[in-house]
Amino acid sequence: MKRYLAVEIGGTKLQVALGDGGGVVLARWRAEVRRDLGGEGIREQLSRMIPEALGCCEIEAIGVGFGGPVDWSTGRICCSHQIEGWSEFPLGDWIRLKAEVPVFVDNDANVAALGEALNGAGKGRDPVFYITLGSGVGGGLVVQRRIYHGAKPGESEIGHVRLDRAGAIVESRCSGWAVDGRIREGIARHPSSLLAELCRGIERGEARHLARAVKAGDELACSILNYTAGDLAFALSHVIHLMHPSVVVVGGGLSLVGELLRGALAEALPGAVMEAMHPVPEVALAALGEDSVPVGALLLAANGGG
Repeated sequence: MKRYLAVEIGGTKLQVALGDGGGVVLARWRAEVRRDLGGEGIREQLSRMIPEALGCCEIEAIGVGFGGPVDWSTGRICCSHQIEGWSEFPLGDWIRLKAEVPVFVDNDANVAALGEALNGAGKGRDPVFYITLGSGVGGGLVVQRRIYHGAKPGESEIGHVRLDRAGAIVESRCSGWAVDGRIREGIARHPSSLLAELCRGIERGEARHLARAVKAGDELACSILNYTAGDLAFALSHVIHLMHPSVVVVGGGLSLVGELLRGALAEALPGAVMEAMHPVPEVALAALGEDSVPVGALLLAANGGG
């Protein structure tokens, strides 16, 4: 059976996975990203992780999901909005020299969209739009089992869609980091709230306590959830008006808030879309969890690109 490698380079985590052409993960190597060490530090980590994975068996090809704009046809990175040291770096060539096999590089949200469309929450649906809510916000569109690539330099960058004329973008309000920041601001104003109690003593990742506080009826938590869902619905209304996917799949760390976030978004979405385009697409949580990118990268490698 043919084997492939998947590489995920995100704003917080780094993964290398060994798998087959159907996207089944057989083994993995994971590390936390040291943002202070920049792109060079991540490449040093990969220089240790990739050879270890290659030593397990013969590899046919490698698929890479990178957290930022990418020239998918060449594997060259445009930039990273979270980590310095990636601008114009020839990532595909760099890995190819180390592995001596074909390497296919794409934006991590595109890669995750492929994974969810073929093996996850979008399986059997077409088109599939995927939005990831992590350290940043990204998007990917899969049409007829292939990643949709617009004219260069990119496509589906929903995280940089503006929410108002002042310049606020989706990423500045709906990323996991943005919601963490909104929670910190909220608990500073409402120190006696349940959400404040749950977040006491932690320095980041406050959003992981949002679901528990919402379930308990905490007013601050409910207002933050509804505010975020409203912004997401407004952003996704543009996707629906332009492309009307069959399903919108929500992934990334913030999606771990789970059914509460999915439900709030599904409730807000119809009001943001013109009635002539109702019913709006189904909203689904990513089925592959943290494996959306690795699974998609394995499929990318096996298919010879997106």
